[in-house]
Amino acid sequence: MAKKQFKAESKKLLDLMINSIYTNKEIFLRELISNASDALDKLYYQSLQSGDTGIRRSDFVIELTADPEARTLQISDNGIGMTAEELEKNLGTIARSGSMDFKAMQAGKLEQEGSGSEEEKAQRATDIIGQFGVGFYSAFMVADEVTVTSRAYGSEEANVWHSTGADGYTVSPGEKESHGTDVLLHLKPDTESDRFSDFTNEYRIREMVRKYSDYIRYPIKMMVTKYVPKEDSPAEEGARPEMEEVKELETLNTMEPIWKRQKSKVKPEDYNEYYKNKFSDYMDPSYVMRTSVEGLTSYTALMFIPSHVPFDYYTIDYEKGLQLYSSGVLIMDKCKELLPDYFNFVRGLVDSPDLSLNLSREMLQQDRQLTGISRNLEKKIKRELAKWMKEDRPKYEEFFRNFGRQMKYGLYDEFGAHKDVLADLVLFYSSKEKGLVSLDEYIERMPEGQNCIYYASGETIEKIEILPQAESAKEKGLEVLYFTDQIDEFAIKMIREYKDKAFKSITDEDMTQELTDEEKEKLRLNTEQYHDFLDFAKSVLTDVSDVVLSAQLKDAAVCLTTKGELSLEMEKTINALPYEERVQAERVLELNADHPVMEAMGDMYSMGEEGKEKAAACLRLLYAQAQLISGLTLKDPVQLGEDLCQLITR
Repeated sequence: MAKKQFKAESKKLLDLMINSIYTNKEIFLRELISNASDALDKLYYQSLQSGDTGIRRSDFVIELTADPEARTLQISDNGIGMTAEELEKNLGTIARSGSMDFKAMQAGKLEQEGSGSEEEKAQRATDIIGQFGVGFYSAFMVADEVTVTSRAYGSEEANVWHSTGADGYTVSPGEKESHGTDVLLHLKPDTESDRFSDFTNEYRIREMVRKYSDYIRYPIKMMVTKYVPKEDSPAEEGARPEMEEVKELETLNTMEPIWKRQKSKVKPEDYNEYYKNKFSDYMDPSYVMRTSVEGLTSYTALMFIPSHVPFDYYTIDYEKGLQLYSSGVLIMDKCKELLPDYFNFVRGLVDSPDLSLNLSREMLQQDRQLTGISRNLEKKIKRELAKWMKEDRPKYEEFFRNFGRQMKYGLYDEFGAHKDVLADLVLFYSSKEKGLVSLDEYIERMPEGQNCIYYASGETIEKIEILPQAESAKEKGLEVLYFTDQIDEFAIKMIREYKDKAFKSITDEDMTQELTDEEKEKLRLNTEQYHDFLDFAKSVLTDVSDVVLSAQLKDAAVCLTTKGELSLEMEKTINALPYEERVQAERVLELNADHPVMEAMGDMYSMGEEGKEKAAACLRLLYAQAQLISGLTLKDPVQLGEDLCQLITR
């Protein structure tokens, strides 16, 4: 029998199909199962066209047969089958798609007959997956020999297409009991990098079917090995029964995706089980979102929020993304383009019949389709989170403790470009409520005349509470938001204000706007009285940009505030990064004019050079105290010890 050459010229093109288009060898099974599904769809459509009542969709099946000893894997269907001419046309011409021809035929017939016909309903029911006619050739990634035996529906004859690769193919008469197609792969020899024999392992096959073809609408069956107790096994109490090996035909796929079932027929426990099985989690999700959209790009999305933080979530190894399906066939396991980074904790899937895929069906051809879906998903997630915060606050707060930091990073990212999406979703600890509050809730409680949202930053709530400025804010009745995440202050600095209310740190130098006229006058008089001493203090403490008297300190003798955009907490965060260059905020040392230590230092300063040395030591000690209260590291702890010894011995 003369061997025929592929019409699409060449060994080079087939090599490209096999070695370049597909990045993952296990994809071959997805492609061949999809082709089998197409063949079943075509026969079903034809039966509706012809009124053939002998065809029942419930009889359609795809069967897999593995033979490890012979190193073969067969994919069979009882679909429409192919004649010798169709084998020649569809398999002898690389990149010719019978499915695309079939789609074109469907479209033309519908245009002639108008909408609303039985044919249109059938078209909606038959969603042909193949587009480019190259999926079949993915078989040569794993097989050194491919044999296709096919018998067209209504024909008594069968034909065999056979090829060992780019050298060509043969088509000859064959035998097959009924209509349909068998694709028999003889697997390549194993190598150091590829164990092709694994593709005859029933567990491996089951894994690939569940991963890529679980939602093919027809049953995918395979004879599997099971172990059951022997009938004559001893039944004594406590005795282990003797087992025997049996073969059983098992359906490998679930067929109907949970996201295509009516919402009213899906119970919460169904979603929970689906999530745990598909995303390998041991806990139920804390929230479920489901949406369907019809339009230029139609899609269904099923999304989950985990109830705990994945172990690698805050590491560089974590991969975001939703599973991407096209008509129930898995295209990508993690499509990162579907989720913004600040919602990367969401897991789930998107299924769309309208995606423009590339030849391998592993990537998309048009980014705008994904962009449109992603934009809609962002709005959906935003709405659901806002609803969740309102309707089940304890659960939302639990979620926020797990993933809120990521949304705060989103506030900071791209210079605050996403603040309209995220600002009303974030929560902060409130000094008044003693719990988490939103920015909206803070503003609702603001007294008339307050123009700022006050906050304080620190490593923990307890460390913020001991700040002298926090004590003063409490006495004035100010509600203060506590920023304990390193990203908090950076994010707030980036968005600058919320609903026309500016953010202001209680550790900023400029807190005089909260003083009464009486307090301002007292501060002015004290500053005049200690003018010379303050100049002296600035000359001693060269590490600070200014030394001033404070009107907000009550019992404490001293505190540190800052000028400009860089705060003390931001300084600590930046300096903790692995960079050689260090930054320092513009520090201002504030002294309490009413504290006894201030009067004592004034007396020392007026007692000549020796007194000024003691006053300088006191100032350095107070500065060290202020740094420690603020959680800063002392640059020169030796100087602290010397100053203590000087004051004790003199």
